[in-house]
Amino acid sequence: MSRVGKNPVKVPSGVTVNVSGQEVTAKGKLGQLSMAFAPDVALSLDGDKVWVKPRDESKRARMMWGTARNQINNMVKGVATGYTVNLEINGVGYRAAVQGKKLNMQLGYSHDINYAIPDGITIKCEKPTAISISGADRQKVGQVAAEIRGYRKPEPYKGKGIKYDNETILRKEGKKK
Repeated sequence: MSRVGKNPVKVPSGVTVNVSGQEVTAKGKLGQLSMAFAPDVALSLDGDKVWVKPRDESKRARMMWGTARNQINNMVKGVATGYTVNLEINGVGYRAAVQGKKLNMQLGYSHDINYAIPDGITIKCEKPTAISISGADRQKVGQVAAEIRGYRKPEPYKGKGIKYDNETILRKEGKKK
């Protein structure tokens, strides 16, 4: 059984963390994030460390123990350094560009796809075939990347589509004569 919750969350310099009851707020150079946690865990701030402890020995309390600790750690890292997900576009004529608060993508359909960029997320296109998504909230960054990838998932025969930069596409052999 994992005991990730035993480790405290270290708060780096430049980040302030406030624990009030079951709500934790982290404020840093990239913004402010707050989250309310289940009553199954006890949260405490001790100097520059946040401790999470289960209130009892129930299965739910033990599950929420490690979950709460990692969510607090993600909040602290997010406001300190932020998270980035990189996407690659493969395919002839497939490209993307940021226009104001929209991401315009041409993915082989008869129409362009305009994706509205949510608040708290920054999208950059250094090249027409590379998309960089960054922000302080890890969950939101991953969700935006998954939604963009969902417009044209990579196919296994030629590898055309939008894929994560560290993703490997399992290729299939085409038809034989």
